[in-house]
Amino acid sequence: MVNRLRRTLILAAPAALALRPFASVAQSPLRIEITQGVVQPMPFAAPVFVADTPMAADLAQRITQVVIDDLTGTGLFREIPSSAHIGRITNFDAPVQFSDWKAIGAQALVTGAVGVTGDRARVRFRLWDVFAQTGLGEGLRFQGPASSWRRLGHKVADQIYMRLTGEGGYFDSKVAYVAESGPKASRQKRIAVMDYDGANAVAVTDGSALVVTPRLSIKARRILYTSYEQGAPKIFIMNVDGGGRRVLDKTAAMSFAPHFSADGSRVVYSVSEGTGSDLYVTGTDSGAPARLTRTASIDTAPSFSPDGSRICFESDRSGNQQIYVMPAGGGEPKRISFGEGRYATPVWSPRGDMIAFTKIVGGRFHIGVMRVDGSGEQLLTASYIDEGPTWAPNGRVLMFFRESPGESGGPRIHSVDITGRNLREVPTAGFASDPSWSGLLE
Repeated sequence: MVNRLRRTLILAAPAALALRPFASVAQSPLRIEITQGVVQPMPFAAPVFVADTPMAADLAQRITQVVIDDLTGTGLFREIPSSAHIGRITNFDAPVQFSDWKAIGAQALVTGAVGVTGDRARVRFRLWDVFAQTGLGEGLRFQGPASSWRRLGHKVADQIYMRLTGEGGYFDSKVAYVAESGPKASRQKRIAVMDYDGANAVAVTDGSALVVTPRLSIKARRILYTSYEQGAPKIFIMNVDGGGRRVLDKTAAMSFAPHFSADGSRVVYSVSEGTGSDLYVTGTDSGAPARLTRTASIDTAPSFSPDGSRICFESDRSGNQQIYVMPAGGGEPKRISFGEGRYATPVWSPRGDMIAFTKIVGGRFHIGVMRVDGSGEQLLTASYIDEGPTWAPNGRVLMFFRESPGESGGPRIHSVDITGRNLREVPTAGFASDPSWSGLLE
């Protein structure tokens, strides 16, 4: 993408996955337009979901707020607050009085209902085009444990986002990261996993050893990371709950910078012997490691393409850090970065159309994106230290960590969309670095 962008995101019907349609209504051409990289957020109203059962009122309030927070956090949507609402939704199945919502400037309206039976919650919702006075696609319902009410809200928001942009959602996903605490000179680091918005964070290592670069599998079932518990860095793999932990590569050499293939069956990583490092690939559960590069340079930070056929990585074989692309089975690498400065930590978009990277130039760090042939480079951020991009499941948002200077400084996780216009900090309990985004949860 470039700044002088004119793009129309047209409504597209999403796959229901685990959701179940309950009513078919006509689809309307409500759309979001992005012109020259500047978005006027679409105003929407989301009155508190109706309580279908007596005990559901509190849960309905909380789920509605998750939906609102998800949508407004994209920068593409602006909530019209409840204090401005003229109309009220007290019966989910009653006809909508569109004139009440049109009067306050809402273009889209979200209505919903929540019911609770025992420890199970059920959510129904519809999305409406206020001006066309029609529903957008089919209404949907789905259910799950009442304790997972945040996931229910994220699923609703994903469907709304998909219908109003034509892009895949990304709210119902997980992020692995390094949670950091303590003084800067002796900071304790743990691998942790959280929701995409920073909620429900859980540490899965105990902080007894230095750990870096966690990588979450696309289905959020396994984590790769590098640990120094044996002295030299070694790659470990474990289940997302911390169980089943083992060393991935049992050779004596130092191993680091791992990355899963999209299907989770392979891991590509770096091995250091002597002054350089080379790339290796191995099966997640079995198989001998296969060496992919053999040079005196430092080849590291590899990342698979979504189809698993290629790998991007950084190497100093040309004299300083640059990005290269090569076949996943080995072969001659092709350099794709040629701008000023150094390039590091490349990672392939899940859509396959872009590679994100860290760039160091002029004493500043940047997060950037380029097409997979190296063209169309665009820098999205600039800071004292910005590093380690990771892609949202839809390939349209990035997370990374930003380090603040000084004795009291430390890393914080941020997100930015690929236009560079919606930069936000992701809330965590303390300092946090090295984020790794999963795909959508199942």
